[in-house]
Amino acid sequence: MRFTLKHLRYFVVAGEMSSVTKAAEALHVSQPSISSAILHLEDVTDLQLFVRHHAQGLSLTPSGRQFLRKAKQLLAEADGLVHYASTLGSDVAGSLRIVGFPTFTPILVPGLIKRFVDAYPAVKVHCDEKHQKDIIQSLHDGRYELALTYDMQIPADIEFEPLMEFPPYAVVGRDHPLAQRTEVSLAELAPLPMVLLDWPMSREYFYSLFLSLELEPNFAYQAESLGMVRGLVGNGFGYTLFNSPMACNLAFDGTELVAIPLKEKLRPLRMGVARLSQFRLTPAAGAFIKQLEDQVRDLSSSVFEDKRFYRLLID
Repeated sequence: MRFTLKHLRYFVVAGEMSSVTKAAEALHVSQPSISSAILHLEDVTDLQLFVRHHAQGLSLTPSGRQFLRKAKQLLAEADGLVHYASTLGSDVAGSLRIVGFPTFTPILVPGLIKRFVDAYPAVKVHCDEKHQKDIIQSLHDGRYELALTYDMQIPADIEFEPLMEFPPYAVVGRDHPLAQRTEVSLAELAPLPMVLLDWPMSREYFYSLFLSLELEPNFAYQAESLGMVRGLVGNGFGYTLFNSPMACNLAFDGTELVAIPLKEKLRPLRMGVARLSQFRLTPAAGAFIKQLEDQVRDLSSSVFEDKRFYRLLID
């Protein structure tokens, strides 16, 4: 090997901070040490990793961004090896960084992490929530090893394993005229005021459901948080459309919500595990996926009791 982990670590920090000076301060080393490591990597790889801007820091080249992702993976695997060496006798050790879509992550993941760390105490799990666009970008950047998300605009270089299928359904307040219905059509809902969950890719998905039936929705209100959408619906400002089952039928202010299946057979969203195809799974990631699959097969949470709102895609 013609470079060391130290070379890679100096390069990664400089790339993330876009600055030799800031990287040196963060790592408590001299600026020449950072610059020398970068030059050495560029020499042995025959790549230009950065564009230098006089007095304005650095910016990664396209090759530099790809090399950064692989370098971060290698450093993570090295850290995992150190953890493993300190916990010999345990097959699964180290750290695991995952990211999840905000609609179902708070419902499914906390209990999953609890069971996982009980089974594998040598693993430290970190979980964030992001919207779909940011999830995909974060996987490309190497920030997370796994993502629990929907099959919305998944690029070809990301491997996706579907686990559950969630059809869209309507949600109204307890006092809404449709609240007593056992099902409702999208054609009936289209002219009524709708509260839209205004997230990238999510809004396009919900809009596409109407377009597939040549309908035009009445987007009366938009909100960028689930809590606000639920509150507006609970207070009678309109209906909304959701996919993943609701863990609770109350908004944060205590107003009551009612879920109503749709009559039409509309395109569901599939929830599953996504990861960058070129990355090998660490033992911790493989064990986490197995634990997730087992939990999905044995859904005992009351939020998943009503099978009208989901379908399993694994045996």
